[in-house]
Amino acid sequence: MISTRKRVLVTGGAGFLGSHVCERLLDAGCEVLCVDNFFTGSRDNILHLLKHPHFELLRHDITFPLFVEVDEIYNLACPASPIHYQFDPVQTTKTNVHGAINMLGLAKRLKVRILQASTSEVYGDPDVHPQQENYWGRVNPIGPRACYDEGKRCAETLFFDYHRQFGLRIKVARIFNTYGPRMHPNDGRVVSNFIIQALGGEPITVYGDGGQTRSFCFVDEMADGLIRFMAAPDELTGPMNLGNPVEVTILHLARMIIELAGSSSKIVYKPLPHDDPRQRRPDITLAREHIDWAPQTSLEEGLRRTVAYFRSVSPAR
Repeated sequence: MISTRKRVLVTGGAGFLGSHVCERLLDAGCEVLCVDNFFTGSRDNILHLLKHPHFELLRHDITFPLFVEVDEIYNLACPASPIHYQFDPVQTTKTNVHGAINMLGLAKRLKVRILQASTSEVYGDPDVHPQQENYWGRVNPIGPRACYDEGKRCAETLFFDYHRQFGLRIKVARIFNTYGPRMHPNDGRVVSNFIIQALGGEPITVYGDGGQTRSFCFVDEMADGLIRFMAAPDELTGPMNLGNPVEVTILHLARMIIELAGSSSKIVYKPLPHDDPRQRRPDITLAREHIDWAPQTSLEEGLRRTVAYFRSVSPAR
């Protein structure tokens, strides 16, 4: 009997965000093909899905062509933290650019809709605040973060050129800082760093004076935003900001995590990394108006759940 279920490809599906998207799609009745090369993704993130009758796992690097039959594509594959994307910057650029070309080519052949997980990093160190989608950004094209920032910017260019030239149905989501269960414990991102340090009673490392700001979105709501965006009418191509518009300083975040972890850790200060943005906050007017989406989970509640997750897995990892 021919299945009537929608078959969805999720590249980077064993990653932090990808695994949550896979889970949501399965809950919605889809068949899911999870593709990952396991550079930063982990089988632990999808162990609970492996026995699901409509879940399939394929180890593959999207810098090489992929020949499968699917109805939709979520292109989430790429290391997303500086410590990982700077480990092999050439490969990071290839994943963003060659990977986008391969996935766009697959979508073009199959005539299916494709979503690109872009990033707030396309705005660089912004001189416009909060950041709206019509802001072109302020990015250093030759700095140590450029493999990711400019790689994602080039991927957006490719998506819109395929849309204009071939009529491809695209969605480009600009994802702002996301956190929650299944974050990689050694990804170097601020939430996981602070929680690991706090649970271990180690000093909390704050770069600069801690006055730089970020906006943090809980992963369940980010996955929901991506799926809502994918389901929106074809004319809604994006780019669309997805993130939490509530802005906090890094120092405030550190103090919250110390309190929630019941930690005795002290805060220590180190020099600010090169090209680290001073401010980051999304304007999510488009998402509110067109996909009826806005985060509802408070930072305190999200951090409480994330601390509990790291407390449960840290001995094993």
